Amino acid sequence: MAIRFASLLFLVFLGIASGSVVASTDSATPTLSPEPGTTTLMVGDDTAPDGLKMPRGPVLELTDPPQRVLTLDLTRDANDIWDRIRRGFGMPDLDSELVAEQQLFYINRPGFLKKVFERGGRYLYHIVDELERRGMPTELALLPMVESSYNPMAYSPSHAAGLWQFIPSTGRNYNLTQDAWVDERRDVIASTAAALDYLQTIYDMHGDWHLALASYNWGEGAVGRAIQRNLDDGLPAEYSHLRMPGETRNYVPKLQALKNIVAQPELYRFELPYVPNSPHFVTIDTPTTIELATAARLAGMPLDEFLALNPSHNRPAVTEGSALVVPVDRAEQFQLRLAEHQRNGTQWRTYELQRGETLASVAQAFGLSLNQLYQINRLDARSRVSAGYSLLVPDGVEPGHPSGDVLEEAGSPAHSIVPRLTGGKTVRMDAKGTDKSTATKGTKPAAKKGVKRRADKGAGTSAKKTPSVPAAKKMSGGAAKPTSGKKQPQKNQR
Repeated sequence: MAIRFASLLFLVFLGIASGSVVASTDSATPTLSPEPGTTTLMVGDDTAPDGLKMPRGPVLELTDPPQRVLTLDLTRDANDIWDRIRRGFGMPDLDSELVAEQQLFYINRPGFLKKVFERGGRYLYHIVDELERRGMPTELALLPMVESSYNPMAYSPSHAAGLWQFIPSTGRNYNLTQDAWVDERRDVIASTAAALDYLQTIYDMHGDWHLALASYNWGEGAVGRAIQRNLDDGLPAEYSHLRMPGETRNYVPKLQALKNIVAQPELYRFELPYVPNSPHFVTIDTPTTIELATAARLAGMPLDEFLALNPSHNRPAVTEGSALVVPVDRAEQFQLRLAEHQRNGTQWRTYELQRGETLASVAQAFGLSLNQLYQINRLDARSRVSAGYSLLVPDGVEPGHPSGDVLEEAGSPAHSIVPRLTGGKTVRMDAKGTDKSTATKGTKPAAKKGVKRRADKGAGTSAKKTPSVPAAKKMSGGAAKPTSGKKQPQKNQR
């Protein structure tokens, strides 16, 4: 008996020394850390401040990483755009602690996440359509969430603009017009085509989507040098092994985190907003010069919603033949009202500044105050223009008109309806030409280039057909490839 008791004591002592003795679950001693292999997620409520504070809430423990088991019935049509996106996932999954950290960031901000996905709902059908048409993985439809939070007016300190955050030089390389009339980096259709062209180019260069995404963020030249350093040191050349800046190291994990949430939102106790799997908008060429505020009224839309679909215009009006984007369900009404407006409404035209003329002399010739001419053309006293610069002036009014109140006679926007785009805001002037908000700097002179596009075209078997709209244009998915004579972007070139 004594021998057995001594043996038992020895085994207990040995267990304590090796750490194998586990406290009973009934113990009053609290556990200070989660079990190995688990990640603690703080799930906040929907009223938490967007991106300001970490919300408080119940603790949700998930195995690390969550086991994603997707079962998709590919024989039926997609229920919504999220279902369609899931069907096109094609990138290898990235499994790292950085992905888990990014998931925590998004899930702890459900209000922010829902708001941004709702904003992206305007653009997702078109983006997914383009990806399917090109045979590209549909995870890329979530990339504008990482880049701009689906805000086409987003502008970075490095002068990157739009949903896809092109910097000026890369925008020009991919044929995105940037002049006094339009900045196509903010154009949803043109910039999407250019971004997918660029992504295809860098994927062909690396043969790896993670490296292509790193190049999109950091520049293909920088990624190429990082790969070569690893090869020289005998290290793997995969994305997760490269020495990169912190922003680039977190770039792919952010996209992977969003992919995981979209793949199985119920796992993260998040409800995706409903976005139908159908075209949201069409484009219609304008038969005449028209103010954006007037176009919004003809479409029966608030101006801010209209500008969210038409964010690329730098001036308060567009010229004849310009493409305006309108929701599918408002296109027919817009065309009918546009035709009526052309017959009876305000008309504007462009006037090319002649040698020896000044803005003051042009304003006087057309019966405008100088301040009105500034407001209409988004200029100010510091603007420098030269011969050939294109100005908006009232149509039907010849230079030298004797009336001092031509704006009223022409039915022009004298009554506080001249908008000007500045960082997504609208600037207005009253009948005296007084600016009701902060003036902005003028733009450099440049001739307007014609921009014509077509409208959403269903590409997958799951896509619904675009409603028939008289004379509405169909959106093109393609964009011009970079011209061969132009230097390709090398560093942080978007």
